[in-house]
Amino acid sequence: MTEQSANTVFRSQDVSRSPGVYVFRNSAGEVIYVGKARNLRNRMRSYFMPSTARNSDPRRRALIHSIASYETFEVSTENEALLLETQFIKEYSPRYNVDMRDDKRFLYVCADLSVDYPRFDYSRLKRDDQRVYFGPYPQTYALRETVRFLEIRLGLRSCETSCPDEECRKHCLEHVIRDCSSPCVGAISRDEYRQRFDTAMSILRGEQPARDLLADVHQRMLDASAKMEFEEAAKYRDIYLHLKKTLEPARRFVNQTISRRQTDNSDGVAALQKVLNLPNPPECLECFDMSHISGSLAVGSMVCFRHGRPATSDYRRFRIRSQEAADDTAFMREVLSRRYGRLQRENLPFPDVIVLDGGAPQLSAGQEVLAELGITDQPMIGLAKKEELIVLTDGHDPLALPFGHPALKLLQSLRDEAHRFANGFHRELRSRRISESVLDDIPGIGQHRKEMLLKTFGSLQNIRAKSPEELAAGMDGLGLKTATVIWEYLQKH
Repeated sequence: MTEQSANTVFRSQDVSRSPGVYVFRNSAGEVIYVGKARNLRNRMRSYFMPSTARNSDPRRRALIHSIASYETFEVSTENEALLLETQFIKEYSPRYNVDMRDDKRFLYVCADLSVDYPRFDYSRLKRDDQRVYFGPYPQTYALRETVRFLEIRLGLRSCETSCPDEECRKHCLEHVIRDCSSPCVGAISRDEYRQRFDTAMSILRGEQPARDLLADVHQRMLDASAKMEFEEAAKYRDIYLHLKKTLEPARRFVNQTISRRQTDNSDGVAALQKVLNLPNPPECLECFDMSHISGSLAVGSMVCFRHGRPATSDYRRFRIRSQEAADDTAFMREVLSRRYGRLQRENLPFPDVIVLDGGAPQLSAGQEVLAELGITDQPMIGLAKKEELIVLTDGHDPLALPFGHPALKLLQSLRDEAHRFANGFHRELRSRRISESVLDDIPGIGQHRKEMLLKTFGSLQNIRAKSPEELAAGMDGLGLKTATVIWEYLQKH
């Protein structure tokens, strides 16, 4: 990663020619644009050429004139750059980025290994539903073509029924029957089918079978080309390219990069001690953030950094209980009361510094909570996001540290992690509410059965995709009559 101030002259030699992601910030330290590039140096140079600012459209000119500093993140492939760019856009919601600011996610491939003859399916969410997940994958078309190629090559079934039988085979299309090993009629044993499926999973994991497959497809392409069978060569060329895009090891990159950004705060602890005039280094920091939509589904998050690094085992999330309050300060007051009231009751240590996402109103609410608990010597600050000001409890003017200051970088990492953690919990509740709202309206479906349906099938979409017979067979205690009621209601709604 490189970080520079754009107020100085841009020097192309400071930027690598590798693929990567670049992040522009304004003078307040806000992320205003995130982009990806096959060649970082060339792309970055294009923003700082005089003719670019002069001849661009108004929106691009406004972006260029707002850039105060930039960061670049080098990666190995364009796929990794796409993954990281999307992660940053969803995390920061930069004002000059239009695409990818919604909640749409990359695809996963998943499989239920509890059935005798598993098949591959797709999902936008990685759920805790006992299925095996691979991904996420940034290239959707290449992924689907790769999975289809594996199904054909290994004879894996693609029918949606959980227990294929002869009746299912009657409804198969001709090309499905031709490509499938037909476990439904006993043409292949369960053990042999599972061996084939294990091979497919090894390929998706990028293990040795994947390398063997790439070499085989590449050789077939060369052989067909040598024989002047150009249509056949083109077919294998496309398969090879799809496999390369899908199997390159990009899936683990984003989390590693985010973690590396969050943990590179070794200088920030000492700098923060100096800035806040603390007697000892603030080795334990706790930061709070709230997330809601006009007061509904309100949640709070608390993240903890120890020695400048995330201590994820100490993270906590809170579902707001109060039905009266509908603003951030009231939510903050409730969460702080619950957190530090418990620490006080259990005689547990308080953090060295409490950090609140917000300005004077949030900080005032925090002071009231500590006063009610009889705590008078607890360091606490607010971080006002708009201008990245450090708001103090002693009545002095907020601190405006220069962008790039180690203490500010530490606080930004802490605040951004709290924001990510709160938003993730809020999205989870929104998804759950959407599913529950429909199931709640089905006659004869109580709370317990609703929870069992979601736990068994993973999502409302999966429930809707099943037949009444599949619902009854897949869930203990669910009769065919009730399953038919559920199925008919979901088809109409």
